[in-house]
Order: sequence, then C-alpha cells, then structure tokens
Amino acid sequence: MTTIRLALPSKGALEKSTLNLLSACGLSVFRPNDRQYVGSIPSLPQLTVLFQRAADIFTKVEEGSADLGITGYDVVCEEGAGHDNVVVICDRLGYGKCELVLAVPESWVDVSSIEDLAELTLLFKEKGRTLRIATKYPNMTRNWLYEKLIVHFSLVEVQGAMEAAPSMGYADMIADVTSTGTTLRENRLKQITGGTLLKSQACLIGNKRLLQADESKLETTKIILELIEAHLKAKTYISITANVQGKSADQIGNYLMNNSELRGLTGLRGPTIARVYSNNGDDWYAVTIVVEQKMLLPAINHLRNAGGTDMTVLSPDYVFGSESWNYQQFFDKLKGD
Repeated sequence: MTTIRLALPSKGALEKSTLNLLSACGLSVFRPNDRQYVGSIPSLPQLTVLFQRAADIFTKVEEGSADLGITGYDVVCEEGAGHDNVVVICDRLGYGKCELVLAVPESWVDVSSIEDLAELTLLFKEKGRTLRIATKYPNMTRNWLYEKLIVHFSLVEVQGAMEAAPSMGYADMIADVTSTGTTLRENRLKQITGGTLLKSQACLIGNKRLLQADESKLETTKIILELIEAHLKAKTYISITANVQGKSADQIGNYLMNNSELRGLTGLRGPTIARVYSNNGDDWYAVTIVVEQKMLLPAINHLRNAGGTDMTVLSPDYVFGSESWNYQQFFDKLKGD
C-alpha cells in the first residue's frame, strides 16, 4: 500500500492526549525518543507519523507534506479561510477542549456583555481612540466582531502569553482560548457574556486532493476513523450480565421488554439470553444488556426486578455500528467536491 503520512502534535498536553487516544484505539505510536520527529504505528505499517507543532499541522496538511493531521479545531478555523484543500474528517475527538473568548480587565465593571463592548468601541471612537484587542486568532476575531456589527477596533497580533497585554499597556483586552478560565482570573481578566467566538477540541483533518487521488490512502483513513469512532462511542456504554432464574428465555425476555416505563434499559437492540447449565438443576439464564453509562443503576434495578443476581459490569473497548457514520459523511463530502 502507498505510504500515508499522519502529522501529530509534538509536545504538550495535546501530544499526550493524542497518543493516549490512539493507543486506546489499538493504534499505539512508536517514537524512538523525544528528539526524533518521525515515528510509526506498528499495527499500520503503511503509515508514517510526523511530529509537528500543533500550530503548524494545518499548514503541513494543506501543502501536502502530510496526508492527515490531528490538531485543534481552533487552529483549523483560524488558518482555513481560503484553503479549501483541507477537509475536516472528524471535528470531535473528545479532548483538547477549549473556547475562544473575549476577555476584558476585571476593573471594567461596566463591561460585562457583548452589547456593552459594542457601546465601548463607539465611546472610544468619540474620544479619538481605537479599542485594541490582543489575539493569536486575528481572522476569527475580526470576522466574528464584524458579524456582530462591531467595526471600530484594531487587532494586536501576539504569539506569546497575551494575558498580560492589558496590564502592560499594549492592548486593552484580549481574544484567546481558555479551558477553565483560571489563567484569565489569575491575570485579573473576565470573560464577557455572549463573547464566546468558538468551542474547540482536537480534530482529524486531511488533504482532500491527496486522499481523493489514492484509494489505499482512503482505506487507511477509514481504518483510523472506524477505530476512533467505535472507541469514542464505547465510552458512553456499559455491558451488564446477570444470572436470572426463570421458566424460559421467552418469559424473561418478555418481562424485560414489555414494561413501557423501562424503555432504554433493555440494551441496544434487546437483551441477549442464554441458558446456564447449573449443577443444582434450576432453570437459570445469563442475561446481557448494553446500555448507556448514565442508565447503570436503573438497569441494575430492572434486572433485579426480573430476578437477576450475580451481576457484572464491563466497559466495552469498541462499539461498531453497521457502518462508520463519520467516514460515510467524510466520503460523501469528498465525492461532492
């Protein structure tokens, strides 16, 4: 098969979470040492891993140095304008969650909403000043403010830590990503109501042209996507097995299925019931159901009411559907282009 190149974050929390996810999906990454920027996934010998800065991964995929990449959705949205060759294959990998927000100094007691900010920009204009916003995301910040009909501002592009910009005097406020808000509070900044520009997390992207031109690259992409999708889906489910005494499998199945108030507690398609060959000759059956994690205790009580005992609970590694919804959506997008 043709070699396919996957760009992954080379450092920081995003690197660790990405490697953990791939490992949990059976796609463990081998990297000889932290100073080497090429690795591999032994279970996919046709794939080469390239370690890059998360901020550079979009560019590597867009220019064709990598076929696939995992980076933050915020990076994709900021860099993606005018670059139609990059396609978002899966925008929710379940980690690296953050929000791009507008934040102002806590001392601005009269500015707590986007409406207040709009009025402030007009006040600045009347005084011959321009509101200065420090950000690493000029494209998204500018476009979002324009959509809100806020036009009297200037952007100060900053690459380092920008939380200090207002206190140091080279900006009045900031537009930056935050996951908990702690850093903002420690620097005496506050988010404003209605000032969330984007909700982001790690995502999988690909070079549309390279993937369209090679069936083997599409097949490798499908393998990766299928495993990730099935693993993420499995995290929301649990499998419960109980021993239930009854006259027949049909009797137990009818009891479990026919109580309308207990819908959602009988498994994805219904319970699996198998005869248990007991030494004492009693009629016992093993009943297995797969339910959402939040339904654990109601499902346990439902099985108890059916006579269930000796219940065990397991977490599945994967839950596969009849097809990969994410891959089908991605493939339809490629065909449409």
